[in-house]
Parts: sequence; structure tokens; C-alpha cells
Amino acid sequence: MSRSRFVPRRTRFPRLIGFAAVSLVLCACSSLRYYAQAARGQGALVAHRRAVSAVVRDPATDPKLAARLSLAQQARRFASRHLGLPDNRSYTGYVDLHRPYVVWNVFAAPHYSVEAIPQCFPIAGCVAYRGYFHEAAAQADAARLQARGDDVWVGGVPAYSTLGWFADPILSSMLRWDDDELADTIFHELAHQLIYVKGDTAFNESFATFVQTEGLREWRQSRGLPAQDDRTQAMERGFTRLVLGLRERLKTLYASGADEPAMAAGKRREIAAFRVRYRQWQQRDWPDDHRYDAWVAKPINNARLLPFGLYDQWMPAFAVLFRRAGRNWQAFYASVRDLARESKAPRGQALRALLQDAR
Repeated sequence: MSRSRFVPRRTRFPRLIGFAAVSLVLCACSSLRYYAQAARGQGALVAHRRAVSAVVRDPATDPKLAARLSLAQQARRFASRHLGLPDNRSYTGYVDLHRPYVVWNVFAAPHYSVEAIPQCFPIAGCVAYRGYFHEAAAQADAARLQARGDDVWVGGVPAYSTLGWFADPILSSMLRWDDDELADTIFHELAHQLIYVKGDTAFNESFATFVQTEGLREWRQSRGLPAQDDRTQAMERGFTRLVLGLRERLKTLYASGADEPAMAAGKRREIAAFRVRYRQWQQRDWPDDHRYDAWVAKPINNARLLPFGLYDQWMPAFAVLFRRAGRNWQAFYASVRDLARESKAPRGQALRALLQDAR
């Protein structure tokens, strides 16, 4: 799922999109209340969806909105004609949400574990979060889990995919991003519709993130735009490495067999040490950029670390596959489908071998 949608594109964290709410719209879960809010939320999107062409033609539409939607439609056509992504009604409609996010995801992990408490669904498989169309409902679920002793974190999500079960619209929450982010989100979500492996989030998100990244490069090239500046990506990679380092240290601590008081003290110590490492890294490499300061200053727990690494773990492996396919999208997708047909263990082994080639 590599950056959260908290702030503008160039200052974001792990990407909380992908099929963010697909699990809650595709199955009748054990909680009738949960299923009801999911059905109402998805139904509201369907009811309020307007064709982008109609919105653009409407004289009452703000010209800036019309221009952005027109550009989004160009990206949508490029996705199907040049990237080989599904040609359907997804992202040809528009919904004004009148709120900052479409859903809120609740992440949970045991107090002494960096593994997510999985949420499993018949079609989507097991994912690391549960999505709600209303923030209050997400916060209530988080409070329930916290009262049980779990670490929790709630993250707002501006976009999600239903894997083609519905014609996913462009959402007003997506328009807070710049043009590149709007286009690459469309590429990312359509990639989920093309290939999706039940229960393998890292595979699904790494694949969609690779398609989004390479697709954006080709999209910019087709429009005569220069290559993107790598500064932001380099900073994001560096920060992600720091967070993943903290997660590995905590994992080692939790597996140490220490008693609970020692574990609690160790957890506090590792988080404090992470903040020191962050300040050193930021002052050494990015003294004029403080985009992550607010994230680091807020309370950190196991659940808050979960999204990091999910969206780009296997990206270098997919880059190797793309090169081997001669940068031909259809040949690349055929190779990805071959991997998708494998069971999880041999698929992981094949991806690790590709990572070796990437190095």
C-alpha cells in the first residue's frame, strides 16, 4: 500500500491506497454493523458518481476542476492504450466527497509484535487493516482494539480500488495531489484490477507501485516533460529504511524472551533511539527539509510502522522482469501472471532471486 495520504505528494509516507477498502465492499463480514456501513459507503459513491465528461461540460464547474479532470482522462486513456491496463469505466466518473478521505484504515498489532493482526476476507484474502467510510467508526474500532491491549493506528485513505467489481470513480480527495500523483494513482489502481493475488499484499502493492512508477515515467515522456527529480524519492527511501530499521530492532527485542517489564523498557528505548537516528540523518543529509518531523514527533507504536515496506518490497524484482520483457508491457504482465499462479513460498523464492539479479 509506499506513502500515506496525509499531506501533499512531496511530503507523504507509506502509500495507503491500493485496494484500501475492497475487503469491506466485497463480503459480508461477521459484524452486521460493519457490513452495513460498508454497503452504505460504497452505495453513496455509486449514487453520487457523475460522468467526468458531464462535469467537464457543465458551465457551473470550476475551470480548474474541469482542467484537472480532463488531464485525468488523458492519463486514463494512456493507461489502457499504452500501458495495457484495463479499459473499463473505472476513473471515468467523479464524486465530490465533501470530506478529506474516502475511508479510514485501522491497523492493529499486538503490543509486543511488529506483525499485523490480519483481517481476512473471502475475496481479498488477508490484509493488514480494516477500512471504514466514517472516521468515527474507525476510531471506535481502534479504541476497542486498544482497550484489548493492542497497538493501533488510524490512517485516512484518499483512494482505493474495488479490483474491478465497481467502476471506481475519481474522488475529490484525489485532487489534492499534483498532476503526477493523480495520474500515477490511476495507473496503480488499474494495475490492481489487472493482476491481484489473494492474501499477498507485498506482491500486489509492489507490482502496482512498479506499474505506477514506470507508467508515470512513460506518461511524462509522452507529454514532453522532463524526468522527475529524484530528491524526493531518495529522501523517502532513506526515511523508510530508518523506519524499517526500527521495526527490525523491535522484532529482535520481542523475540528475545525478555519479561514484560524489560520488553516495555526496551520498546521505549528503541523508539527513543530511532528519534535520535532520525535527527542525525535529517540534519546530515536533508538540513533544509523537515517533512518527516511531525510524523516522528507523534507517538510511535507497532501498528504505526506496519504500512512501511508493503508497497515497494519487491519493486526491484519487478524492474528486472520488465527489463527481461524488453520493456514490453504485455510480455511483462505475462511474467507477473506466471509468478501470481505460484503458491506463496515459491513465489517469494522467485522474487528473492530476482532481487539478487537487481543488485
